Amino acid sequence: MLKIEALPAFTDNYIWLLQDDATQQCVAVDPGDAAPVLSWLQDHPDWRLSDILITHHHHDHVGGVERLKAQTGARVHGPAAENIPARDEALSDGQCIRVLDRDLQVIAVPGHTLGHIAYFHSDAEQPWLLSGDTLFAAGCGRLFEGTPEQMFASLQRLAALPDGTLIYCTHEYTLSNLRFAQAVEPYNQEIEQRVREVTALREGNHFSLPTRMNIERATNPFLRSSVEAVRQAASGHCGRRLEDDVAVFAALRAWKDHF
Repeated sequence: MLKIEALPAFTDNYIWLLQDDATQQCVAVDPGDAAPVLSWLQDHPDWRLSDILITHHHHDHVGGVERLKAQTGARVHGPAAENIPARDEALSDGQCIRVLDRDLQVIAVPGHTLGHIAYFHSDAEQPWLLSGDTLFAAGCGRLFEGTPEQMFASLQRLAALPDGTLIYCTHEYTLSNLRFAQAVEPYNQEIEQRVREVTALREGNHFSLPTRMNIERATNPFLRSSVEAVRQAASGHCGRRLEDDVAVFAALRAWKDHF
């Protein structure tokens, strides 16, 4: 059985640690800092770090890669289109890799960065997605390198995954994202309910992640550009009627940047 555990890093990053009890091997996802992973391995001396998965090149996702590889011999997988330190395998859209005896599909999701990738495991019982900084709980990443058209298309690809897909993104941004979602859709009862649930989790010092795809479709404004209430809110904010879904998305992203 696979366990996916969050190792907090910096102020709001999560390094996801995929753990296979049968083999006592684990995989680190986007280790911006080596210390949390090395500390976990020290506490679990029978375990071995077999692989490192990278979604994109930002330092808070790759800063610990070289130290981890040097100390564990882990194999580093990352996007072919970006400069990833100590990378062993360069990955492109549509490739399939096998880690911990599980197949992961590589999905290109440009927008936050141009070469950003996500990893999807299509388990029939419980699919899951490592989305990096593309799809967040109730939000999406900033457009540091890509265009609104690219990010919109990337999010649409991810939103087409099964309802029950668990989404492991890499920042604890959920509450601030939900406050923006409330501003966009103040009458959305599912957003209201989610705010209450996540507030309780965070007050109890619990993680708000993973999230689930059907929850995101119902409460994440960046997946709801075609919803009339969202379209009206984005149009109202920018002072003109927006008819195109990409234009709505672009207006939402610009609004969130200054929210």
